[in-house]
Amino acid sequence: MPLTWLLIASTKNQEDLFATDPFGLGAFHFFTNLGDLFTQNDGIFLRWMANTLLYTVVGAFLTTLVSVACGYAFDKYDFPGKEKLFGVVLVGILVPSTVLALPLYLMASELDLVNTYWAVLIPSLVNPFAVYLARVFSEGYVPGEALEAARMDGAGEVRIFARVSLPMLAPGFVTIFLFTFTAAWNSFYSSLMMLNDEKLYPVTLGLYTWYQSVQQQPEYYTLVIVGSLVSVVPLIVAFLCLQRFWRSGLTAGAVK
Repeated sequence: MPLTWLLIASTKNQEDLFATDPFGLGAFHFFTNLGDLFTQNDGIFLRWMANTLLYTVVGAFLTTLVSVACGYAFDKYDFPGKEKLFGVVLVGILVPSTVLALPLYLMASELDLVNTYWAVLIPSLVNPFAVYLARVFSEGYVPGEALEAARMDGAGEVRIFARVSLPMLAPGFVTIFLFTFTAAWNSFYSSLMMLNDEKLYPVTLGLYTWYQSVQQQPEYYTLVIVGSLVSVVPLIVAFLCLQRFWRSGLTAGAVK
């Protein structure tokens, strides 16, 4: 019902939005609303969308790569304190992100990273849950015999990971990427803490600032609704394009 309302409300102008039934149709102004959205404040919404793509696509890819490498190492290598260290990773899953917000802000402030892209990107690289998933996928997808055969052929460990293991982990990689991508796209609190310049805002924080202004500037109400609809589109596109990978990833281990 909220999504249905969002679709219908995006087609209405400011007058029809409050004068008609919430699920009733009014005059069709969707393309006019879309044009107003993209031209408001010199096209700041497009800048927010570009920032969000940077934070999510680049951030999610690097996070997934780091997490898959860590999970693979936990699965395939033996080293002192391995299980205890993995226990620390599991404990990290239980820590709410809001608990870490203030310490991360103080660390970023000491490093002069506040109000920069790095303040959002760097903390996102650490994802304990993704490391846990990566270890599970590594156990299910990468047989030890394949690694031994590669070592007998003279391949180094980095080359084995890049050329042998990573292709086998492709479904798991895409599944973790999509989870991370979705979480990063919907991330709000970290950006609120770290960023002051609206040109660096992701779309979630930008729409929030517009919503905070609707009492003084009611025209922002329509822009927030249309902007919310537009912000969902990249998530839908990502899931549709990568669905065959994440479906196989989600069913991994279901059949022996």
